[in-house]
Amino acid sequence: MPEPVIYHIDVNSAFLSWEAARRLEENPDAPDIRTFPAVIGGNEEMRHGIVLAKSPFAKRYGIRTGEALASARRKCPVLKAYPPDFDLYVRRSGEFMELLRRYAPAVEAYSIDEAFCDMTGTKTLYGDPVAFAHKLKDIIHDELHFTVNIGVSTNRLLAKMASDFEKPDRVHTLFPDEIAAKFWPLPVEELFFVGRSSARRLRGLGITTIGELAQSDHDMIVSVLKSHGDTIWNYANGIECTPLTHTEPANKCYGNSMTIPFDVTDSDTARRVLLSLCETVGARLRAAGAYISVVQVQITDCEFHNTCRQMTLDSSTNVTERIYACACRLFDAAWDHSPIRLLGVSTSHATSETYEQYDLFDNGRNEKLAKLNSAVDKIRSRYGEDSIRRACFLGQDNDDSEISHMTGGMSRARRNDT
Repeated sequence: MPEPVIYHIDVNSAFLSWEAARRLEENPDAPDIRTFPAVIGGNEEMRHGIVLAKSPFAKRYGIRTGEALASARRKCPVLKAYPPDFDLYVRRSGEFMELLRRYAPAVEAYSIDEAFCDMTGTKTLYGDPVAFAHKLKDIIHDELHFTVNIGVSTNRLLAKMASDFEKPDRVHTLFPDEIAAKFWPLPVEELFFVGRSSARRLRGLGITTIGELAQSDHDMIVSVLKSHGDTIWNYANGIECTPLTHTEPANKCYGNSMTIPFDVTDSDTARRVLLSLCETVGARLRAAGAYISVVQVQITDCEFHNTCRQMTLDSSTNVTERIYACACRLFDAAWDHSPIRLLGVSTSHATSETYEQYDLFDNGRNEKLAKLNSAVDKIRSRYGEDSIRRACFLGQDNDDSEISHMTGGMSRARRNDT
């Protein structure tokens, strides 16, 4: 059996790069927004003014992805901001994934601008896999007019970590025999799946680098961080065994997020936001005939600290109520009661087939909810999505200052297409 070869391919500043490429295609004499301080951001008046992507020149001013545009402008008064165009991003992402499928036996979309490619066994076709990664990087630039980073290794974790090394427009390797030199000296915060809370607890144990975590006592780490500790200890040692899917189409994620016009400080309001997001996600899943088995919740507080939690379901679903129940469980486990600025719900491991774990106490409830969701979808399709809503959303003016009963990071027209 040939040794596994995995690429992780990440578009550099995707939203900004895609906007720059479009402007140059429409007008070759237009300025390239990648060559001066520029960002992609949203509506500042509605607190959607968050930096979604930044140019290398904006980065030099200390501008960070996720910070408020007002803050970014204070750092760089000459900063140029451009509104997001989600239709463009979806189209460019599709072109990106389609190009990868021309060369890779298996492609798994990890996000709108990232993908894993299983290149195992392609050496006789393409030659040395590292040399071909350089060639593929250049093909993407020549055909699609944006740059990528490619990480090359034997599993997904190490490939993803490698792609995060120096940017942009680079190929990096992180093979098992390179772990000690390239991987272990990094701060523990840079390890995939280690968030602020985990890093703080690890540093409290005197663990400051990935190498120190890798060489620490496994049982001690698990006693402190439970199952999460087992995961990150394995990651620190370069151990990750999740295979890429070899089925088509590649996994697709369905999700939405909302930057809230006011800080949310109570769980009831947060749950209403989560429900409005789950309504949209569920409708999109059913429209696509898709079923998911993983749910994730994202929380961004007023200081722009991000927390994510996810869980795998016993059976696949596209029922809004099941997605919402999972989202609430994840939220309750993750929220530290800091004022909330943004909430997001995303789902993954989408398939076109459903499977059901038999539950003695279900009494057909899931089937009834599926039929109810289908009926609601038909009513909204015929009479508009505001024609029927849940009771907790009644009495609202449903303008931008309130929480819509179906909301997300895109307009209504866009969310139907993505």
